[in-house]
Amino acid sequence: AMLDPESGLSLTIARIVQRLKGSSLHSQLERQARVSLHKPEIKLESLKEDIKDFLKTSGWEKKLQNAVYSELNVFPSPCHPAAPPEHMKEPLAYMRKAQGSWEKRILKSLNSMCTELSIPLAQKRPVSEQKELLNKWNEMGTDEPDLSLFRPVYARKDFLEVLMNLRNPNYENGEQPSFRNHLGLIQVPLKVKDIPELKEDFSELGLNIGQLGIDDSAQVPPEFFENEHVRVGQKVLAEQDSAAAQQYVRQGCPTALRADLWALILNISNQPEDILYYEQLKSNVIQHDLLVDSLIYKDVKLTASNDDYYFVFEDYLYQVLLCFSRDTSVLEHFTYSSATPPKSYIRGKLGMEEYAVFYPPNVNYNSFILSVAPLCFLYHEPSKLYQIFREMYVRFFFRLHSISSHPSGIVSLCLLFETLLQTHLPQLFYHLREIGAQPLRISFKWMVRAFSGYLATDQLLLLWDRILGYNSLEILAVLAAAVFAFRAVNLMEVTSLAAAEAVLADLSTLKVMPLLQIFLFATVT
Repeated sequence: AMLDPESGLSLTIARIVQRLKGSSLHSQLERQARVSLHKPEIKLESLKEDIKDFLKTSGWEKKLQNAVYSELNVFPSPCHPAAPPEHMKEPLAYMRKAQGSWEKRILKSLNSMCTELSIPLAQKRPVSEQKELLNKWNEMGTDEPDLSLFRPVYARKDFLEVLMNLRNPNYENGEQPSFRNHLGLIQVPLKVKDIPELKEDFSELGLNIGQLGIDDSAQVPPEFFENEHVRVGQKVLAEQDSAAAQQYVRQGCPTALRADLWALILNISNQPEDILYYEQLKSNVIQHDLLVDSLIYKDVKLTASNDDYYFVFEDYLYQVLLCFSRDTSVLEHFTYSSATPPKSYIRGKLGMEEYAVFYPPNVNYNSFILSVAPLCFLYHEPSKLYQIFREMYVRFFFRLHSISSHPSGIVSLCLLFETLLQTHLPQLFYHLREIGAQPLRISFKWMVRAFSGYLATDQLLLLWDRILGYNSLEILAVLAAAVFAFRAVNLMEVTSLAAAEAVLADLSTLKVMPLLQIFLFATVT
């Protein structure tokens, strides 16, 4: 049920006030207000106004604005008060059901691995092992444990299979006229955008607008744009305004400013309490051994150590992912995610809540690793790197691993990709379909990993600038379609899935921004 704008707004305000009340920002603001009472410029007769002015001039008002902006970006707009809570997680019942059975399947796989290997999901580490882990915390990559018995909890193609089998029970096959002509693998009728709508949404990527990541723009000499853009970026940072930073990065981030701009957009300031929180997670890793630890270990070994760009960050990856698997604050995002975290208990403590361990519901750490690795280029301080990753996860990346109808969810991205290809490159689409090389079978892995591990790092960061700038993952589907458009001539000549995959095997030389611009703004619609 839709809310009228006014009651929607008051519900949003009430929710944000509620959420900020318990935060450290709230106690800092109270403390500042009390301190200000002793200042001579604060008069009793105009107390409220004077304190407001003080908070404004001392920069605290800006911090509050950023916190509110951050809440608005992360949490969905409120449901009707009468709507059941699961509607906030996912409004479509058949999507909730599919996500539920997918989670059961993952948990079953985890449990059967525990039984086979006779190890618990979670147990306390012996003291000697705790000491050893603490000593080698910064060089975990040197370990070579035998993990041959551990297997991935699910393969990417299993997940694609589940998405391909999704159906809306309200439509018998072919009943929905507008959808009947969709010949892709995704068979659920969700509303996705067409090119005119995407052009409007991504208007800052237009051909006559300066962009970082485009070397030969006819309109603006690149070096002139770059110098000016850096100057504006420094000003945005000096202002410390999250909303301005988000608008700014739509044209790309200068390399030297990227780490600070992303942190400003995500409202991460790495306060002493954040560093303390990270240390607590670390001590939890040291004290408890989770089954997931071995899976993370195996995945990092398989993924990062074989990657030319990322192998140098192996130790960071263990630290971030092991801490992430212990972080209960991540559970908050399950109020607006279709997923529900499975829970298990430390051995011998079944049912005692303080011994509960929540399993991140996507135990496919492989794609996690690739979403942490690029951040290692920007952040070298573990607690800050950790917070940035966690925030990127709860804003964006979780949507790539859970089944939902959200426009940035993986189902919508797959459907958007297929629709763009079928509409704008119909010959290519039909040709690939005829030879048994459905395009989504190739592009799915790019989207699920947000292109990490496929693009060159500088290009990947330019793409992620835009994810942050538009607060949306839709650009992943647009880029995937643009890659097919770019290689269309070669793809028209292939006669098998393997040959099509070979044409698209190496994306490391691609330039993201020209591809996106040409596809969005030079395609005849």
